[in-house]
Amino acid sequence: MKLAILGAGAWGTALAISLAGRHPSTLWGRNPAVMADMRAARTNARYLPNHVLPPPLAVTADLAEAVSDAELALLAVPVAGLRETLQALVRCRPKMPLVWACKGFDPESGFLPHQIVAETVPAGTHSGVLSGPSFAEEVASGLPAAVTLASLHPGFARDTARALHGHRLRLYSSTDLVGVEIAGALKNVIAIAAGLSDELGLGLNARAALVTRGLAEIARLGVALGGRSETFMGLSGLGDLVLTCTGALSRNYRVGQGLARGNGLSDVLDSLGHVAEGVTSAASAAALARHHQVEMPITEAVRAVLEGTVSVHEAVELLLSREPRSE
Repeated sequence: MKLAILGAGAWGTALAISLAGRHPSTLWGRNPAVMADMRAARTNARYLPNHVLPPPLAVTADLAEAVSDAELALLAVPVAGLRETLQALVRCRPKMPLVWACKGFDPESGFLPHQIVAETVPAGTHSGVLSGPSFAEEVASGLPAAVTLASLHPGFARDTARALHGHRLRLYSSTDLVGVEIAGALKNVIAIAAGLSDELGLGLNARAALVTRGLAEIARLGVALGGRSETFMGLSGLGDLVLTCTGALSRNYRVGQGLARGNGLSDVLDSLGHVAEGVTSAASAAALARHHQVEMPITEAVRAVLEGTVSVHEAVELLLSREPRSE
């Protein structure tokens, strides 16, 4: 299967490195100067400097060239840039089959990625989401990972997962598009809470409680939005949540650590150099929870800390002082 991987950040580059050995692939990025440097140096100096781009991988800043004869577009851009990238793709190749690999909510509309896709691409376009526990650094290194490809089109989910499935990057198919997206968006919010907790020295017991109760929050909202409960116990749910809340490579976890050290949010984000989707997802998730009357105390606490309405220590105290209830 010939692939066009759109987005030359860490995740797009990692996917390109992983997939190019088995599929003819082109990596596209919007900045011509950056892509020319990548093509010449055969590395992504900003995001994955220690990984060499495999010889078969083409690199371009020309979108029309990237998608001209590709069979699948794999979009690895941040959610905030998804609509613009989709619009450009539709101008080049209307109804081209596509999979997005971004997690979170659009910061302007509050939409999940599939809602942006539905508004942007022609009706009937086969599409889906790729999500699961997968740090870009490890995927680029060829370490094993397993992820989920979900689509409302069962045949597309099954056939595309089978085509992209490999020994090191293993794909499983699903038809629970909403559940997979909600799980991918909200695990980043819980990871911020885990980073806060660990940096404050609250211990492993507290982290385990946050992960467990965080998963309950994610599942409650996901089911209210039409997701299936079993999805949240799978790779895109529990798997991604555990990874993001415990791994040192997690950007959202590091946001929580930085805030717990007393650093301002803008300084924390500047030091990352990458997008941390949980920062923008917290407010959208909390608004959805209120609208659907779903209780999400951890998400609300993270939102309040990010917006500066409570301090880190006040947020912890609010969570610890909640009344006991049945699990």
